[in-house]
Amino acid sequence: MSNAELIGQDPGWVIVLKGVLIFAVCVFLTIMSVWGERRIVARMQQRSGPNRVGKFGLLQALVDGVKLALKEDLIPKAADRVVFVIAPIISTTACFMAFAVIPLTGQVNFFGHTTVMQMTDLSVGVLYVLAIASVGVYGIVLAGWSSGSTYPLLGGLRSSAQVISYEVAMGLSLVAVFIYAGSMSTSEIVAAQDQWWFAVILFPSFIIYAISMVGETNRAPFDLAEAEGELVGGFHTEYSSLKFALFFLSEYVNIIAVSALATTLFLGGYRALPGLGFTEQWLGGWFTLVWFFIKVLGFFFIFVWLRGTLPRLRYDQFMKFGWKVLIPFSLAWILVVSTLRVMSQQGASQGLIATFIFSIALIYVAITTLLDRKKAELTKASREIKAPEPSFPVPSIPNSRAEQING
Repeated sequence: MSNAELIGQDPGWVIVLKGVLIFAVCVFLTIMSVWGERRIVARMQQRSGPNRVGKFGLLQALVDGVKLALKEDLIPKAADRVVFVIAPIISTTACFMAFAVIPLTGQVNFFGHTTVMQMTDLSVGVLYVLAIASVGVYGIVLAGWSSGSTYPLLGGLRSSAQVISYEVAMGLSLVAVFIYAGSMSTSEIVAAQDQWWFAVILFPSFIIYAISMVGETNRAPFDLAEAEGELVGGFHTEYSSLKFALFFLSEYVNIIAVSALATTLFLGGYRALPGLGFTEQWLGGWFTLVWFFIKVLGFFFIFVWLRGTLPRLRYDQFMKFGWKVLIPFSLAWILVVSTLRVMSQQGASQGLIATFIFSIALIYVAITTLLDRKKAELTKASREIKAPEPSFPVPSIPNSRAEQING
């Protein structure tokens, strides 16, 4: 029985309980993610990190949340009060809604009822996640606009341009997955990876998605929407108390959401590592949840690793990389994948497919070589260009301090 059929048989109490559990897991992971990020970055920078509140500082994030809730809630006079309050709610709600179509486990026994830990299984589940992620950016844009301040407005505008450019690359990176899986349903994409993960077969798509998801979540080194060196705090500069805590929560839930989507689309979802498939039946199928979150936490570690090691990009460099590198490469890769898929479906020989791949590799090497040579020639020519001689007399520049004194 497919996931969609199992979910369709769920009674109301199972649906409600699954929703509560998924919400609780997301909040718990947020608290642990904040603690984990502080500890990992501290180790990278040879510091201790949080270690006072609770064992190993595990309660530090929870205490910080309580502290934020007890702080004074301020709203600037120039702010649009209604939009100012709604903006963080939009961002947080959109992040949680993305988990509705993510399959966290295989078939399990849930209080005597056979089901899967997935709220619903849409035939266009991946497009649903992309749509929800697009709605989430409205919270950031509205927060910047409604604050009535310059820096939040600039942060909101940056975030909107950033999300638009990197969502295009992210969406294009998923086209190859749809071609190979033959479906946009998240559960069917997981089922299509029973032999090989798409991260291996479609490695360029995996890399493009991994880069795009960092830009999508406004995380370092792509955190241009809240760059403290330029915009104070960005779109949430004027926020305090619980409204700021909601933005904080949405950032980390969004990280977990894009990591969960990457796990589902490229790393086999809840399936075990190669050679360990027998573990999927442990604990009545619930052990697949462990495999799922191990992969998600692996992506989270990469997020933290990037934050602790890479400097922030300039905004023009960031946008140029998205529009001039990721998107053109994604389009070219889609053409290659489509051609290979058609050739394999029509029964082309292995030799013909290998020749096609080799030809594409040669074309890529030739184009990159020509571009590098052209760039070197332009650089050399720019260095050889001399400034024209001025048409008016220019005093000579002394060559030494002694000449300056004597002059």
